[in-house]
Amino acid sequence: MSLILVWFLCFPEVGLAYQLVNIRNSENRPNIIFILTDDQRFDALGFAGNKYARTPEMDQLAQAGTYFSHAMVTTPICAASRASILTGVYERTHRYDFGNEKIRALYMRNSYPEILKNNGYYTGFYGKYGVRYTDLQSQFHEYESYDRNGNFKDRRGYYYKTLGQDTVHLTRYTGQKAIDFISKANPNTPFCLSLSFSAPHAHDSAEKQYFWQEESDKFLQGATIPPPASGEAKHFNALPEIVRNGFNRLRWTWRYDTPQKYQHSLKGYYRMISGIDREIGKIRTTLKNKGLDKNTVIIIMGDNGYFLGERQLAGKWLLYDNSIRVPLIIYDPRNRTAKKSDALTLNVDIPVTILDIAGVSPPESWQGKSLMPVVYKPAYEFKRDTVLIEHLWEFNDIPPSEGLRTKDWKYFRYINDKSLEELYHLKTDPSESRNLAGDPKFAGKLQQFRSRLDAMIIDHSDNFSEGPVELSVQFIKNNSDEKRAAYSWKASRHSTSQTSFQILVASTEENINTNIGDVWDSGRVDSPEYNEIVHKGDLLAGKIYYWKVRIWDAQKRLSRYSENHSFKMGG
Repeated sequence: MSLILVWFLCFPEVGLAYQLVNIRNSENRPNIIFILTDDQRFDALGFAGNKYARTPEMDQLAQAGTYFSHAMVTTPICAASRASILTGVYERTHRYDFGNEKIRALYMRNSYPEILKNNGYYTGFYGKYGVRYTDLQSQFHEYESYDRNGNFKDRRGYYYKTLGQDTVHLTRYTGQKAIDFISKANPNTPFCLSLSFSAPHAHDSAEKQYFWQEESDKFLQGATIPPPASGEAKHFNALPEIVRNGFNRLRWTWRYDTPQKYQHSLKGYYRMISGIDREIGKIRTTLKNKGLDKNTVIIIMGDNGYFLGERQLAGKWLLYDNSIRVPLIIYDPRNRTAKKSDALTLNVDIPVTILDIAGVSPPESWQGKSLMPVVYKPAYEFKRDTVLIEHLWEFNDIPPSEGLRTKDWKYFRYINDKSLEELYHLKTDPSESRNLAGDPKFAGKLQQFRSRLDAMIIDHSDNFSEGPVELSVQFIKNNSDEKRAAYSWKASRHSTSQTSFQILVASTEENINTNIGDVWDSGRVDSPEYNEIVHKGDLLAGKIYYWKVRIWDAQKRLSRYSENHSFKMGG
């Protein structure tokens, strides 16, 4: 190993950015293929014991490599999860989700492909990028970003790309792009190829939802897939109302609400995964024919989990294990020690691991850990006992939530009503069916998790998301000479702008602490105003009220709430 130059590269919009380099000789540096699937949950894999998943190629890689049985995403939604994989930081830090116009360049300048590209790797990308970012040429020498085509409300959503004269499924198209990339690879230059399959994601706008390749037609024909565990109505009825009325339930009506739909959707889901598996086989054959198979590390991961009818839900977005756990396989042909690890591994570990494979030191700002010590040392103790899980997108039909997971416990709460809490002892209740949050015997455990979660949220938040400061209340008179409370604040010094705000006013300190605006919840108000926002509704003279505010910036990124503020209504 040779130590090369250490330098810093200055980017105009971010100041002094990370470019610390510690590189191996080019002839020893392995190629890397990172494969990301869309909505493939942790047990949708033959190696995981699923008899309906036909995945011989993935199974071989898991058998010969390292299979992480407790891999998770920090955020169970594709946009935020993919942003974390690219940037190495939690959603709480990058604050990117579907509601944002774009991700901060600050984090993308430290993305794993850009660092590799700047340090001797030939980088490529094909498939669903999933993040609003226009400077892909800074990350990849060659790339093509595409996903299901929403203009088509039928199978053409998946069948619109062509190879020669043939219109092919996106899975086949992505596989061929990978084969072409590998076939023309320079053997003297290491490459990192990132592939992002759109499968097995359903095509939401189509009546039949799932569309697979012809080669998968016979797979599962004549089979009857049993109903989901926890699929009875009682499990749905136990959910909070905001979940029962949300998008997870709507998608369930599209895919699972009749036995016929359920069989079609589950078989379609597994058939689409088998299509990805076939392309992985072709990719491995190409590597072998090119003489690159002995020096190419392959990583396979899902971008988030998925509900297959459990709790009478579809989709992801919630913090149950169905939604956050994903398959993760690392196959390094240079390592002959296969193993199965139950370490709590995360999507933010992937970029650190990729840089470790390449011999490049990660930015200090990254929040994951390399998994290569686990791959190479069977006895290695992966020291992580608690992980932060969260879904922060403010969307009416998907309630945002935040929580913690350990090997034995799961705690989470809904952000817009933190009194809605769930606590599960996973060791005795892996299906998360007995919510212990209301049991007085676990009050101490509940408080421990609340405090730990609050601390981890601060640890993983960046300065840009600081809440408003200098809160104040004035009392002004209206035309009827009645006193009205008027709220003012300022954006923190790290905030770039305010385009919207939300004010919560509560009758008790307990309510304001749990984000319940029982006196007034302004909802999101699209306005840059922050001075003397007049209270809507009546306030009682002599009563103490509690309030706080949060704001959105010009890119629609949401801040944290301000500190609580109280006032007494005058007579």
